[in-house]
Amino acid sequence: MASSTLPLVTAQQAIKGELSLFTMCDSEIMNEIYATHVHDDDTFDADSLFIVAENILRRATHIADNFMLGAQSHQESLEEKVPKASFSPPLCILKQLFAEMACQTPGEGIAHKTTMSVLQKLSSYSWDAKVVLTLAAFSFEYGDFWLLAQLPSSDQLAKSVGILKRVPDISKLLVFQKYGKAIIELNNLIKATLEVIKSIFELKKLYIYDTKDVPALASAMNRIPVDVYWAIITIVACTTQMCYLTSDENKTQELSPFAQKIKITLHFLKRQIKICYQQIEETKAYRKLKKIIRTHTENIEVFRVLIFADDNVQQLIDGSTNELVTINVLRKKNVLLFFSGLDISFDEISTLKLIDDGIRKEDQYKIVWIPIVEEWTNDLQRKFQMLQSKMSWYIVQYFKPIVGIRFIKEEWKFESKSMIVVMNPQGKVEHLNALHMIRVWGMKAFPFTKKVEVHLVKETNWIGDIMVGIHPNLQQWIKEEKYIFFYGGKDEEWIQQFGKKAIALANHPIIKETRISIELFCLGKGSKGGDDLQIQGRFWNKVESLFLSAKTDKEIEEHTVMQQIQKLLSFKNESGWAILSKGSRVVVSDGTIILKVLDEFEKWKCYVHANRFETCFNEYHKLIEGDRPCCSVDIPFAAEKVPKHMKCPYCTRLMETYVSFKCCHNDGQFSAL
Repeated sequence: MASSTLPLVTAQQAIKGELSLFTMCDSEIMNEIYATHVHDDDTFDADSLFIVAENILRRATHIADNFMLGAQSHQESLEEKVPKASFSPPLCILKQLFAEMACQTPGEGIAHKTTMSVLQKLSSYSWDAKVVLTLAAFSFEYGDFWLLAQLPSSDQLAKSVGILKRVPDISKLLVFQKYGKAIIELNNLIKATLEVIKSIFELKKLYIYDTKDVPALASAMNRIPVDVYWAIITIVACTTQMCYLTSDENKTQELSPFAQKIKITLHFLKRQIKICYQQIEETKAYRKLKKIIRTHTENIEVFRVLIFADDNVQQLIDGSTNELVTINVLRKKNVLLFFSGLDISFDEISTLKLIDDGIRKEDQYKIVWIPIVEEWTNDLQRKFQMLQSKMSWYIVQYFKPIVGIRFIKEEWKFESKSMIVVMNPQGKVEHLNALHMIRVWGMKAFPFTKKVEVHLVKETNWIGDIMVGIHPNLQQWIKEEKYIFFYGGKDEEWIQQFGKKAIALANHPIIKETRISIELFCLGKGSKGGDDLQIQGRFWNKVESLFLSAKTDKEIEEHTVMQQIQKLLSFKNESGWAILSKGSRVVVSDGTIILKVLDEFEKWKCYVHANRFETCFNEYHKLIEGDRPCCSVDIPFAAEKVPKHMKCPYCTRLMETYVSFKCCHNDGQFSAL
């Protein structure tokens, strides 16, 4: 299809040869052909006429194919459809249309002019009727041509009519040599054009569906007039070529541009029809799933409709043995449905491996990976095989569109980020996305229900939960109830300054005298190496997951813990930030201001003996807090729990909402596998 950036061109320009007809874009063709359309005559039986025309052309092209192969035609092997008994063909219109198309000068300009004339004559017919009337007019003559050509020379009536119609004696070798290549090209184009028109009629049958349920149908319907135009102009070109095959003039109609256009049109129509049927199946599954989930029958019934629809192949791969098993292994089990694309990371697989190991002990919980892929290719299948080999749980290997995808997206809010839907044995959803709580708390979140999530979020030792699996040293420090500075930011100079000041504080004589143990852990730009970058990524992913888990309940939104978590998430945009914790309990957290507390230790060190270190630190931090810069919180747009409004974790005013876009230029998230 021509690019919309090409200069505008009219059909008249194309006729004059100023620019090829085949460079015109859809909108330009649409504007011209719509000018010929008055209204749709819904009373005309286009379906019956198409049946007759298709029967004629299938048999005629079959005779032509056999002629080229030097074989006899076997008509009895062709299946024939039957039109309505009441059908009466519009004979006069068909003859007029063929007369309009016959004996024209070859060329795309003349073909366009003839097509516009045909459309003018058929202005009151629907688009499918226009194209089938044109096809029937052509089939009338093409069928007659091959009917006469195949009759034996002893049939004097056929011979005489054939002479008048200039039908060549196809039994002669010279005729074969003269017309062979042209007949093959013409015959193939007729068959391709017939497929285009057949596809138009197939789309017409889908008009009974609502375009809200079948969005692809709307775009396909809007394009039908253009598809009709290319089918009619191709029939006009085929008529011109057929006329020259029976004439003495040494002229031909170039058919290859039309063949290329018909090929593109057919490919588009077939693809649209495939998508329409896919969306119809998705709609049926969507409605069925809504009904099943309301009744809470059995989880494998939900699973069957969600993934396999009416397909009899309902098997899973057991990742622990790499053997195929039936979906009955999920019967009477709690199932963690793990939905994702093929861009899942090694960290994600490792996290789920710990969960899989933990739930195997009781055998009442099962994980099933359901990869969501729009269209499978060989490369994607290989990628799937590689990921599957790393998993010990059940895997859906189904290289077809998942029929329940609409339900998964609309009801369970899947977009592109991985998610885990927890379903009980009766098919009731216990949690719409337990992946966030699993990332933060692991098996501590078992049995992965909303009730457990709310309880965990309210706990004050959330910093310890986030640090699990980040670095081996952290668990020991937290266990020993040491003071820990976690710090980072975007400004490397600030990070280095904070590190120096924190080390100086930890080694200060007063801190040593009071036997206060302070450790440092950097989570910012100052960290060096790929491992540190992975640690940072894991840390912020867990922070985001903790935040999204905390948004599960309105009661938590006003909770102090929620404000702390939101504040922590805002640090991702800061040039510098730090958290002081005692074990797994947060003492204080802030942005760049916290460096000033360390800078001015000499001003408050005298209070450390009489009071607890953390109390002194906190009080001085409040004293110097003053005016602070703007606070911003980034939330992944694909997250299913993005709040409409959010209060500032510092001043509690409603925050403004912005939309930003980010690219990390990274295609290899799973390369560590």
